[in-house]
Amino acid sequence: MHADLDYFYAQCEEIMNPVIRGKPVIVCVYSGRSEESGVVSTSNYEARKFGVRAGIPIVRARKLVEMTEAIFLPMNRVLYEDVSDRTMEILRRHGDHFEKVGIDEAYLDVSKRTNGDFSQSEKIAHEIKTEIFRQEHITCSIGVAPNKLLAKIASDEKKPDGLTIVKPEDVNKFLAGLRVDRIPGVGKKVEEKLLQLQTRSVEELSKLDLTLLIETFGKSLGSYLFRAARGEDDEQVEDRREPVQFSRIGTLKRDTHEVAEIMPVLNELAHSVTRKLEEENMVCRSIGIVAITDNLKIHTKSRTLESPTFNEPVIKQSADELLEEFLQSMPDVVIRRIGVKVTGLSKRSGQTDISTFLS
Repeated sequence: MHADLDYFYAQCEEIMNPVIRGKPVIVCVYSGRSEESGVVSTSNYEARKFGVRAGIPIVRARKLVEMTEAIFLPMNRVLYEDVSDRTMEILRRHGDHFEKVGIDEAYLDVSKRTNGDFSQSEKIAHEIKTEIFRQEHITCSIGVAPNKLLAKIASDEKKPDGLTIVKPEDVNKFLAGLRVDRIPGVGKKVEEKLLQLQTRSVEELSKLDLTLLIETFGKSLGSYLFRAARGEDDEQVEDRREPVQFSRIGTLKRDTHEVAEIMPVLNELAHSVTRKLEEENMVCRSIGIVAITDNLKIHTKSRTLESPTFNEPVIKQSADELLEEFLQSMPDVVIRRIGVKVTGLSKRSGQTDISTFLS
């Protein structure tokens, strides 16, 4: 499986501020030289209808949507990473092997748990999509296929919120009608060279001789194109390193500054994070809180422990004290969402000191 979080940065912004949903939302990387210098990082589908794409200058994007109520936002990396970390945890649980390849995409190998049954794989894909939407309120598109190459192509077939299944017997039919630029790694330069060979579709590419492709593109790329056109890929899903953090975030019943209203939510989140540490047989070295205010700004505050821990009272106490310190430092702040995160994760081994921590 290849899971791709739809228009991820812009979708995160829509979840944070639902009033912008339905409008063109454009997340930008500002250079700081002027108010409009920089490039588009990503955009939602409303903006894409007007030709806004990643990588174009912000000035050009503004011209394309000048007659709309477009929303231009700077990147909020802390928000995106928090949502990504929690989403990747969901994906990791559903695979025999898990490989994160970006903040918004990952591969899963589910061969063992499904025994190669594609109907079971489809069921798992639906479960993943449901769980991600229920927890994070974001959609993703999933491709299920015999290998990584085909799964990645398939995940892009029915965006957004899509699910495409490519069974072994359907591979040739699936590939035949695709343009060559649907093959991962085929950019403009490669596409231009293929056009010189009168090749626009994957089906046409599959008819080219291997020797010609190697002469044109070199041995590595030429061989890759030859195999990709036939849906061939033997690259394995590689299990990556352990997660670097666990986090939970919740929305308060109302925007508030009152400790008594925030603390019960914070404690429930701390309990959930502790359960996750126990399930994964891990300890944490640092505990932090994330506060999202009524103006949608994100504030974080953390402390490092003297010794790693998975002890719930220590985690709750640290989170409570960090919240009180934050509220005292910003007496006028009004909090909309609150979160707890633990970082500096490692596998549990031996005895951990759970009694002391450093501010």
